[in-house]
Amino acid sequence: MGASSVDPGPTRSATPGCAVVTRFAPSPTGFLHIGGARTALFNWLFARRTGGKFLLRIEDTDRARSTEPAIAAILDGMRWLGLDWDGDEVYQFARASRHAEVAFRLLEQGRAYKCFATAEELTAMREAQRAAKLPLRYDGRWRERDPREAPDGAPFVIRLKADTEGETTVDDVVQGRVTVRNSELDDMVLLRSDGTPTYMLAVVVDDQDMGVTHVIRGDDHLNNAFRQLGIYRAMGWEQPVYAHVPLIHGADGAKLSKRHGALGVDAYRDELGILPEALANYLLRLGWGHGDEDIVPRERAVEIFDLSDIGRSPARFDAKKLEHLNGHYMRQADDERLALLVTPILAGLLGRPLSMDEHRLLARAMPVLKVRARDTRELARSATFLFDERPLDIEPGAEALLRGGGATLLAAASRALAGVEWTAEALDEAVRGVAEEAGVGLGKVAQPLRAALTGRTTSPGIFDVLLLIGRDESLARIAERLAVD
Repeated sequence: MGASSVDPGPTRSATPGCAVVTRFAPSPTGFLHIGGARTALFNWLFARRTGGKFLLRIEDTDRARSTEPAIAAILDGMRWLGLDWDGDEVYQFARASRHAEVAFRLLEQGRAYKCFATAEELTAMREAQRAAKLPLRYDGRWRERDPREAPDGAPFVIRLKADTEGETTVDDVVQGRVTVRNSELDDMVLLRSDGTPTYMLAVVVDDQDMGVTHVIRGDDHLNNAFRQLGIYRAMGWEQPVYAHVPLIHGADGAKLSKRHGALGVDAYRDELGILPEALANYLLRLGWGHGDEDIVPRERAVEIFDLSDIGRSPARFDAKKLEHLNGHYMRQADDERLALLVTPILAGLLGRPLSMDEHRLLARAMPVLKVRARDTRELARSATFLFDERPLDIEPGAEALLRGGGATLLAAASRALAGVEWTAEALDEAVRGVAEEAGVGLGKVAQPLRAALTGRTTSPGIFDVLLLIGRDESLARIAERLAVD
């Protein structure tokens, strides 16, 4: 480590009046996974806090693996998380001619050169290096040779003529000062023999042309920064501020995988029933912190987010914490919004669509249903009792509550409820009267009532259940159960 002996060039943030521009640049080869979503969130928050711009670039240069469904999934995931971008998304493949233009400009300026080494020669070179236990890197064999030495029409790549002396330092906002010797960096390929640009060239040119001032990305790209700075210097461009964020690990400390919860954000929505605000809050707290604040709504996050609060250690994904956080946001969510989210899930469970009246009932039930639910799928399951058709399916535990003394108490409750006004106060007085007359606690009466009304051992409060189901249906369910006994 030490000061760089090679001038890294000016940094964009040092330019007076320079507005912040961040970007998220996913490769559309699959879903928007949670690591990418967190990177997008950090970029979005930093841009919004500073009054800058947040741009989206689709790095679709891998034509064999980039797909339209993957692009659609990324855009859908971004919108679901509320990560709106400024302007239209940029597609990297469409800019290939611009990338090639920069490579040829470097060639003209003597900052790059044509390399005619064949695949066989490069393989032999690497095998010799491997045998000698040397680092595997290009040995610069065409760096000073005259291109006229190559056979006519021989294919070539364009390589950057990298600095070979001194060191290069990245003053990273998250990682601190990191230095490498330039002798460890070889002359990387900028343009392939078929004329297509490499990832390294395309990223730098796109960031430059898009005016990106801050590159916030995973720390698996830190080594790339040293190579990419070579292009910035060669072109005389201002380099961006780098912030390389540690990756997310599983709870066991291992690299995050599907068994830890490394799913696409669409799976958290569709399969796990997570709300976008909960997932965003959880991703924010994975590796970033501001005091003891765990619940950080979006408005608060925009207000306080800063790159300096990102830790250097890998964050650990904990599904239980996400579940707990989601429960908090479920309780805070608007009832009609939750009903709209739950309706299609519930329709799938019931095997039929809900009517408008049933949807309104679902929304009316939300205040008592959502306090117990940790996700929208659990919320849907908890609501099925409202719409189940008679005869109800009775769970084994509930069946046990409807035998012996439970059946006697249920019959007494049925008689008491039949003649009362269907209000919370009247229902409470009637059921409590049954309990007092029988000399038992209220729960002893509520348990068989709940079993008869819902077929379950757990539900919202018994008076809420009675009010939501309504007089006719409640009495019919109780009568049906008494008839069985």
